[in-house]
Amino acid sequence: MRPGEIYLARFPFGDAAEMKLRPVLLLTGPLGSIPEILVAYISSVILAQLLPSDILLDPVQPEFRSTHLKMSSVLRLHKLATIHCSSLARYLGVVSPSTRNTVANKVRELLIAGGD
Repeated sequence: MRPGEIYLARFPFGDAAEMKLRPVLLLTGPLGSIPEILVAYISSVILAQLLPSDILLDPVQPEFRSTHLKMSSVLRLHKLATIHCSSLARYLGVVSPSTRNTVANKVRELLIAGGD
């Protein structure tokens, strides 16, 4: 488990106590004695107007193949969660180094600037 990898994982769903199986991007590797990881939500629901914290994962781009996602998706960097490693169900793929760099810049901007 390394940053930049995509997994299917049980992700907290809205304000409900339940978890839903969703693709997620690992932002960290396992941390702590009870291994947890920071992940970002990936959705196939693409709004007409993307938020500044969104990154489109587009099948037209050559790097999309390595994600092993089935359709166009959006990485929602404002939807983060810390989950236990046991919540990871299955490895899917990986994003490109350039996408990882974009993710790092957008997360930094989101956390420092507050998403303005």
